[in-house]
Amino acid sequence: QVQLVESGGGLVQAGGSLRLSCAASGGIFSINDMGWYRQAPGSQRELVAAITSGGSTNYAHSVKGRFTISRDNAKNTVYLQMNSLKPEDTAVYYCNAYSGSYYYVLGSWGQGTQVTVSS
Repeated sequence: QVQLVESGGGLVQAGGSLRLSCAASGGIFSINDMGWYRQAPGSQRELVAAITSGGSTNYAHSVKGRFTISRDNAKNTVYLQMNSLKPEDTAVYYCNAYSGSYYYVLGSWGQGTQVTVSS
């Protein structure tokens, strides 16, 4: 099973930037489609961005143009560059591998990394 460790979160002012990292192990990373998800208090976990094994990307409408997902197969790591952050981006961010549906995940959810954006 895929294991995942997220890092890079923190407290930032609105308009600022953060870069999240997700280190994966226990699977063949290069063939996995990967996603970044987030969960705000009182809300369901939602997909933020996804990248296929071939490098195709997809974004939630709310982050399109501000966030960029990328991957380094040599390092078994997926990244999320977040620019122009807004208070509504505040959430715990998670990554996972998925198969077919974005919500058919292959790994156990990690502890995530907290992102807090102040106004």
